[in-house]
Amino acid sequence: MTIERIRVKTRSSPVLRHNDTVYLTGQIGEGATVTEQTKSCLARIDALLAEVGTDKRHLLQATIWLADMGDYDAVNEVWDAWVPEGCAPVRSCGEVSVLDPNSRVEIIIIAAMPAA
Repeated sequence: MTIERIRVKTRSSPVLRHNDTVYLTGQIGEGATVTEQTKSCLARIDALLAEVGTDKRHLLQATIWLADMGDYDAVNEVWDAWVPEGCAPVRSCGEVSVLDPNSRVEIIIIAAMPAA
């Protein structure tokens, strides 16, 4: 069993690889609108996945937390444009009140490493 913690901090590792599975901590984005924040968040996810040698074609699971479920359609519009056709992971979306007051979306990802 191999566990690789990347950029370890006191409370968590932003990226953790266990064998051929990659776990990303919740990512938030920057911007004034939920659309801007979602695009920024997904760009961060792209960068973290690339850092460990995988990409969004290998997504296994996504958990999306919204500060307001009224943003669901706007987030889905950005999400649908980002996920490659035929590569949609299992996904859950819910509302949470504990996000940073300026954050409207947080996305947690589990992905696989590509076959060697």
